[in-house]
Amino acid sequence: MGMTMTQKILAQAAHLDQVEAGQLIEADLDLVLGNDITSPVAIREMDKFEQKEVFNKEKIALVMDHFVPNKDIKSAENCKCVRQFACKHDITNYFDVGQMGIEHALLPEQGLTVAGDVIIGADSHTCTYGALGAFSTGVGSTDMAAGMVTGRAWFKVPSAIKINLTGKPCGWVSGKDVILHIIGMIGVDGALYQSLEFTGDGVKHLTMDDRFTIANMAIEAGAKNGIFPVDEKAAEYMREHSKRPYKVYEADKDARYDEEYTIDLSKLRPTVAFPHLPENTKTIDEIKEDVVIDQVVIGSCTNGRIDDLRVAAEILNGRKVKENIRCIILPATQEIYLQAMDEGLLRSFIEAGCVVSTPTCGPCLGGYMGILAEGERCVSTTNRNFVGRMGHVKSEVYLASPAVAAASAVTGKISSPEEFGMWEERKV
Repeated sequence: MGMTMTQKILAQAAHLDQVEAGQLIEADLDLVLGNDITSPVAIREMDKFEQKEVFNKEKIALVMDHFVPNKDIKSAENCKCVRQFACKHDITNYFDVGQMGIEHALLPEQGLTVAGDVIIGADSHTCTYGALGAFSTGVGSTDMAAGMVTGRAWFKVPSAIKINLTGKPCGWVSGKDVILHIIGMIGVDGALYQSLEFTGDGVKHLTMDDRFTIANMAIEAGAKNGIFPVDEKAAEYMREHSKRPYKVYEADKDARYDEEYTIDLSKLRPTVAFPHLPENTKTIDEIKEDVVIDQVVIGSCTNGRIDDLRVAAEILNGRKVKENIRCIILPATQEIYLQAMDEGLLRSFIEAGCVVSTPTCGPCLGGYMGILAEGERCVSTTNRNFVGRMGHVKSEVYLASPAVAAASAVTGKISSPEEFGMWEERKV
């Protein structure tokens, strides 16, 4: 029986010729990731082990990004714990204030993730790196601790769902709209512990930033991972950002999929996930009543990359954020921040009335830099809109693309740039 992309990567990492869905394997790891919330838990677990040394100081990445710069004493203590651990073990890829970025944007940018890798991270959106043809998935802090010591992890080999993408997105449709459409179609548990494997001629019309966004939110459909084929666009990205060798895996023609879906990208419309689940989606055309908002957040590991900021700036340039609306912009890494500065995007944001933050996950998880009060509504380019996700349990989060978020900041209600007579000719 043939294997999917994911199954081939796992077979290689487990030193097996063949694996099948449901099989338990132990696989070699190419990277173990933790952040300032999850790493301290893993470090304390390591203290219980007989073996105290890490398996490879170059294959561990510790990124301080959730409550950094520190918002309170607890977050400062967490970062101190990780900082001391990184110093003790001489961890090569430790990223603190001044060098850090939001982890899932930072690691590909730094060339630490490439095709064929097996990556675990103590953060659920570790599945982002599937955009480059890697197997990457989120784990608990105990699994992270074991991975740091042994360089291996147990997996149950996932079955797969094939998502065949055709056509070319038009207008302001982006990767965020694609993944929200998919989650709305199959539900938040529609791919439970399965691999979402994207294929089809429509993939070539998605930028790498689109693909990172789509893979990032595979977990919001319950998936173990999301993965894209390695085409020339992905290869070019890896050549630009990484000096590591990579290995391309392709699904066998007779690979087995539990389900197959075909999505014509040209038919999609800007899509918004209403509270309180990412599956609660409506297209911009289906929203018949004004949804008045209080705040907009553009950033996160989902939509804080340079393409996202360019789209937001195009809409906000020469316009003003509506009075009494708070618009928060978070470039995902220092490099993206500098690029946005060089391109004049930050000026457009500030002149429009936005605040531009250092890279941080803060508002996405209701940590800091954008907490919602009771009854407030936020349009956010983040990945989750659960009850209380960004603040008060009686606040509301609406997930959307940077285009919809920026337009909504100007109007004060959920809106599309099309309302301004703007039409985007997609550049890929």
